[in-house]
Amino acid sequence: MAIVLMLCVAVQYNDPDPVRWMTIYGLALAACLLFVSGKLRWPFPAAVGAAALLWAATIAPRVIGTNEPMNEVFGTMRMVSEAVEEAREIGGLLIVAFWMLILLLALRKQISQPVSS
Repeated sequence: MAIVLMLCVAVQYNDPDPVRWMTIYGLALAACLLFVSGKLRWPFPAAVGAAALLWAATIAPRVIGTNEPMNEVFGTMRMVSEAVEEAREIGGLLIVAFWMLILLLALRKQISQPVSS
C-alpha cells in the first residue's frame, strides 16, 4: 500500500489543489512507513483517517444525488464533470481512511499478542 500511496502523491502535481492531496496521501504513506519500521503509534493513523473521513463528508453533499454513472466515475481518466471528479476524490479519501483503520487494527493486534520469552 505504501507504493500505491507514493504513486498517489506523485500524480497530484497537476491537480488544481495539489498541496492538500499530496498532504493527505503523504501522511497516509508516512503512517505505512512508520508501521513497517515499528514506530507507528495509534494517534497518527487515527488522526489521518479521521481527517480523510471528515474531508470526504464535506464533499459528499455535492455528489450525492447527482446520479453520475459508475462507468463515468471509473471508466475513464478524463474529467467528465465536477461531480465525477468529486466522486473520485471521495473514493481516494475513503481508501486512505480504510487503510488507516487497517493499520490501527494491525497495531491493536501487535499490542494484544503476548510477548514470548
